[in-house]
Amino acid sequence: MAQVTQLDDRIAKCNKILNENPNSQIFAALAEAYRKKGELDKAFRICQTGLKIHPDYGSAHMVMAKINLDKGLYDWSEMEAKKATELDGDSHATDLLLAEIHIRRGEFTKATRILDKLQSADPNNQHVMKLLELAKKIPLEAPEKRAPVSRSKAKVPKAKAPKTEAPEPVAEVPQPPEKLTIKDMIEIVSGLTGVEGVVLINSEGLVAEYKWGDGDSPDAYAAVAKDIESTAQSQIGISGFGKCQNIFCEAGDLVLNLLPLKENLLLIKANKRVNLGSLRLKLTGLLGKLDYDFS
Repeated sequence: MAQVTQLDDRIAKCNKILNENPNSQIFAALAEAYRKKGELDKAFRICQTGLKIHPDYGSAHMVMAKINLDKGLYDWSEMEAKKATELDGDSHATDLLLAEIHIRRGEFTKATRILDKLQSADPNNQHVMKLLELAKKIPLEAPEKRAPVSRSKAKVPKAKAPKTEAPEPVAEVPQPPEKLTIKDMIEIVSGLTGVEGVVLINSEGLVAEYKWGDGDSPDAYAAVAKDIESTAQSQIGISGFGKCQNIFCEAGDLVLNLLPLKENLLLIKANKRVNLGSLRLKLTGLLGKLDYDFS
C-alpha cells in the first residue's frame, strides 16, 4: 500500500511538471511509475509520445524496453534496449535487461554469459544472482516437465547444454575485473535500497550524467551539492587536514553523500532507509574498478 501511495505521489509530481512543460523529459519517469503500477497501456502511450519529441533520450528507450518486456513483447523489448545502448553505451542496467529478455525467450546460454559477466563485476548483487540461478536451473528442470511429450527426447541435449557450458564463464572470474564506466557505477548505486538518485556533476557544476527517481530536479541538487563541497574543501584546506574525500549530509529524511572524483563530484541522494555502512563499502569496491575517463 505504501509503495502504491509513493507511486501515486510520483505520478502527480511528474504530471504537474509535464503539464507545465510538455517537452520535458520527465515523461520517462512518469511512464516508469505507471509501469510499476501495472498500467502498461498508459505507460506505453506516454513513453511513445515522449520519444517522438526526444528520440535520442536513452533512458526513455530503457523504460520502453521494460514496458514491452512486461507486455510479453520480447523482440520489441530487445530492440529498445539495444537502442538505449546505442545512445548511451553499455551499462549494468541494459545488460541486466537483455539477460532477462533472453531468459523469457528460453535463450538460457546467452543469458548466462551476460549474467556471469555482471556477477564478476558485482558479486553481491541479489538481482543478478537470482536471474543467474533461473538461467541455469530452468533448462535443467525442463526435460522432466516435458517427459510425456514424444519429442522431448530430441530436446534433452539442448536442455542440458548450460550444464556443460557453465564452467566456461566461471573460469573468467579470477581474472582482473573489467573497468566500470561512470554510467555503470551510477546504475549500480541507484539500485541500492534507500537510494533515490545519483548525479555526476562536472567541474563547472553542471549535471553530466544522472539516474533520478523522482520529480525533483537533479540540477537544483547539483548546485547545492557543489556549494557544499566547495565550502568543505576550502575550510578543510585552511585547517591543513588535506583534501576532503567524502561528505555526508543529513536533513530530515534526506541523506546526501558527496564523493569528489578528480575534477567531478558524485552526488548520491537517499532516504533514511539507506544503510550508510553498506553504501560506503559498496562505493569503495566500485571506485576500485572505476574508469576515471568520463569524456
